Amino acid sequence: MSDLYPLLMKPYFDPRPWGARDLAPIYDFHVHPGEESIGEVWLTWDNCEVANGPLAGTKLGDLCKRFRRDLVGTAARETDRYPLLIKFLFPQDKLSVQVHPDDATAQKQGQPCGKTECWYVVQAEDRAEIALGLKTGTSREEFERSIAENRAEELLNWMKPKAGEMIFVDAGTVHTLGAGAIILETQQNSDITYRLYDYGRPRELHVKDGIAAMKESTAAGVVPATPIGPGHERLVSSECFVVEKSSLSEPRTFRTQPGRSAQNLVAVDGCAAVETPGAQPVLFQRGEAIVIPAGISEFTVRPQWQVEFLKAGLP
Repeated sequence: MSDLYPLLMKPYFDPRPWGARDLAPIYDFHVHPGEESIGEVWLTWDNCEVANGPLAGTKLGDLCKRFRRDLVGTAARETDRYPLLIKFLFPQDKLSVQVHPDDATAQKQGQPCGKTECWYVVQAEDRAEIALGLKTGTSREEFERSIAENRAEELLNWMKPKAGEMIFVDAGTVHTLGAGAIILETQQNSDITYRLYDYGRPRELHVKDGIAAMKESTAAGVVPATPIGPGHERLVSSECFVVEKSSLSEPRTFRTQPGRSAQNLVAVDGCAAVETPGAQPVLFQRGEAIVIPAGISEFTVRPQWQVEFLKAGLP
């Protein structure tokens, strides 16, 4: 365990046709002419590399296989695979209407888990919109018929996201993102996506599997924050993850249950140092993530003037 320490992760910039060409204010990153737009920035992907210390250059997935429970914790379903994928989304066009299977459905298909996720709204323009679930009273059969008739968006429950909101997206929820928001997504580490509808764009759909995986009613929706201390609140708590937000101008020490779960810190504003006994302090700033291995049960976040960050782990 002595070989592990807080790991600063190198972001992976993922091109998507619906993405942005300017990732401000999260990143000082501009897409050059002729290059693809960036839709997602992955922070805890298996292929994300460590940026600090003796393990710099090593992929997170390889570290999971090497350190196993010392890194991922006893709460993780698998001993050698990172349980949570965290990423920023920068949509500048509507994503396809899609659905993700729950654990039971995914495991029947030989996958390790389904995909429940949550969206923290970092920024939202007036034009921003999301669709979460179906309009009240819409049946599975009616929605499937609307896909064939190329009008499925008419039956979606459209919402206007607001900065600072946490939106829970339970597996089985039909959903999509529109343009104009920056989202920090925390999800089960699965990339199973069934594309149900794509506004007539010529991309493959997975209607049969998607209709089978969808649920007409789910627990998805905006989650009210719960204050749990000065400058600290719980944004969402589910059987898949717990996400909290801290806004600090003074150092704060966090204690977790020893060995249970890795903790993931993602800065959405400001800068701070993470300190643990016997390790060099690790600086992280807006857009960066630090993985605190499960074997580290106490760490201090020392703001460099001020920092706002989300902390995510397993329950």
